Amino acid sequence: MSEPSKTLTEVIRHFENPMNCVAAMVAMRWPDGNPVCPHCGDVRQHWLATQMRWKCYGCRKQFSVKVGTVMEDSPIALDKWLVTLWMLVNCKNGISSYEVMRTVGVTQKSAWFMLQRLRLALQEDKDGKLGGTVEMDETFVGGKLANMHKSKKPVGATKSRGVVGKAIVVGMLERNGRVRAEVVMERTQETLHDLVAKNLDSDATLMTDEWGGYKGTDLEHQVINHAYRYVSGLIHTQGIENFWSLLKRGLNGTYISVEPFHLFRYIDEQAFRFNNRKHTTDEGRFMKALSQIAGKRLTYAELTGQVAGSF
Repeated sequence: MSEPSKTLTEVIRHFENPMNCVAAMVAMRWPDGNPVCPHCGDVRQHWLATQMRWKCYGCRKQFSVKVGTVMEDSPIALDKWLVTLWMLVNCKNGISSYEVMRTVGVTQKSAWFMLQRLRLALQEDKDGKLGGTVEMDETFVGGKLANMHKSKKPVGATKSRGVVGKAIVVGMLERNGRVRAEVVMERTQETLHDLVAKNLDSDATLMTDEWGGYKGTDLEHQVINHAYRYVSGLIHTQGIENFWSLLKRGLNGTYISVEPFHLFRYIDEQAFRFNNRKHTTDEGRFMKALSQIAGKRLTYAELTGQVAGSF
């Protein structure tokens, strides 16, 4: 952007100009200002002003800034995509498809598809391992059995409370740093130890509650027993509990109902906002997200499970 934008109103006004949309995309994809053909890799291009796209001198094919991004093959205008992305990364509790529908002027189905594609862009590479003091905990996501339709209640479930039929999410938080979270099938010792080995440095200090699945790791391990207290000096899991609070505020308050096979997308969304919370401006988070849109693709068939391997 030519000038830092601080409010949603300023963002909408800025992106009303189609060339500002193209300029923002070019700046993120090709920092030197020279577009590269996604079909053949040639750097010799001719700008077709009336069509808002380039024509490659090498392969003679045309391409827009959307090609090779999560926005590819979308008939929705760039300004609507960029405003939606701004809202998604800067609304602390998330943004519903109905709110996007009303704000940018698309159907609710299109808004839902846009948001899911943008959540793919928010997925961050898990390069490197978490170090220092790392808090680790699990939480359960799902509605109360008493509120479930009988067709969706787990077979044999009779209690209105508890963890039956709920998805299990395990999170790991580096004190004053990054968070990682993912959906797992079970919280057994084998599963939790695999996550520790995959995500934590060998010299990290692990902080957990008293759940037995964490016992036996090779790391220095401090335990806080929540039956007696929640904090004992520096031994606590309050940081990851804070992340769970943010996640569930969005799931229960904004999204209301999330299918289990889409849950990981909403976790990635919240993890992106949390990991980029130290940006001093909303624009910083937006530009970071925009830099991640290339090289990722999600079709409607993949999103809805109509093709094999979509999950």
